[in-house]
Amino acid sequence: MTPPLDASAAPRNSDLEAALAEARENYSSIRPNSATAHEAARQVMPGGNTRTTLFYTPFPTAMKSGQGCYLEDIDGNKYLDLCGEYTAGLFGHSDPRIQALLFQVIQNGISLASVGENEAKLAAILCARFPALELVRFTNSGTESNLMALAAARAHTGRSKIIAFRGGYHGGVMSFVGGGSVVNAPFSVTLAEYNDLPGTLALIREHAADLAAVLLEPMMGSGGCIPATRDFLAGLRDATREVGALLIFDEVMTSRHTAGGLQKLHGITPDLVTLGKYIAGGMSFGAFGGRADVMSVFDSHKPGALTHAGTFNNNVLSMSAGMLAMGEIFDDSAAEALRKRGDGLRDALNAICAKHGVAMQFTGIGSMVQPHFRLGPILRPYTATAQEEGLRELFFLDMMKAGIYIARRGMVALSLPVGEPELARYVAAVEEFCASRKPLMVG
Repeated sequence: MTPPLDASAAPRNSDLEAALAEARENYSSIRPNSATAHEAARQVMPGGNTRTTLFYTPFPTAMKSGQGCYLEDIDGNKYLDLCGEYTAGLFGHSDPRIQALLFQVIQNGISLASVGENEAKLAAILCARFPALELVRFTNSGTESNLMALAAARAHTGRSKIIAFRGGYHGGVMSFVGGGSVVNAPFSVTLAEYNDLPGTLALIREHAADLAAVLLEPMMGSGGCIPATRDFLAGLRDATREVGALLIFDEVMTSRHTAGGLQKLHGITPDLVTLGKYIAGGMSFGAFGGRADVMSVFDSHKPGALTHAGTFNNNVLSMSAGMLAMGEIFDDSAAEALRKRGDGLRDALNAICAKHGVAMQFTGIGSMVQPHFRLGPILRPYTATAQEEGLRELFFLDMMKAGIYIARRGMVALSLPVGEPELARYVAAVEEFCASRKPLMVG
């Protein structure tokens, strides 16, 4: 196991650049195989990987195996995994129940080119859990789910305009970090400010005649684990209903916070909801659904129905694993316990930041936790300063030195195998970070 941070080692804190240089050197020195693997990968893939989120400098750590909430890289370094596959790894690594089921399913054939009984069973489980779901269809990812939900909204309303939120992320072709991306799907999108109800209401009224939908995460995930206020969500619910537009909750990440997602926690039911990440027990998965009258645009019994194809939408691995994961493992009590563990962790981390008087805080809901290197309320995404970006990298590198694997941006997504000893280990590592790096974080 990689040893924890050692205060006696006296890390270089004269300035941030010196601290980062030392941390990068330490990172690289114990990962020669990952460095070699990255250089080899660059010869056949642009950037050396095929998933931008997993790229970071000086090179990404290449993992070899995982068990429970622990990982081992190709250099033999071991980690407590708190990244949780960016919320997709809810069940940890190599859950024996899911493994056994998948092995059994494989024996009966993988691609059967037909409907299967398990897709309807999984659909019934999801419709019973999530208040918005009257009808549901499956996809391969959260990205696809959001694309299809917007298509349904446009077809149902006969309108074209979408309102989304600056800093929001709804998949690889629907990212609004920095105002958008050239790879985004060509929807007509107007961006509003998250948690700004008066400003968003003004945009809804301005575009009312051509507004198909308002799309948002009830807590921004990639945007910084920033929760929407209930008043904000309730105001959007009322306003969209008033102008005949649809309210779409992207709960690809946030559906884990109760058995019925944040829509259930807040008591606010959108017209459509999108799901993904963890629901198929680690297999590729996405889903979108909601009001029956909206989803009926895909009803092939009706003339002129929209097509929704996808070879692997109902693949037997995802459908079967999803039934087990959502029908038996992640029940109401498991979801509630996980949310409470995450809330307790966040409270402990913020208490440490306050004790040390550092410009650092942790936001989120339940099992999703994100550090920010600034003081004061955080209600919407922001452009990080160079100092904040440097501290974010330093935090990641220090956690890696402590044998704790988190997202490069700092986000933690707890998995079910993470227990109190693991939480205590992370709290201790954050306390060491605050103590040793305090000169860089005061003010």
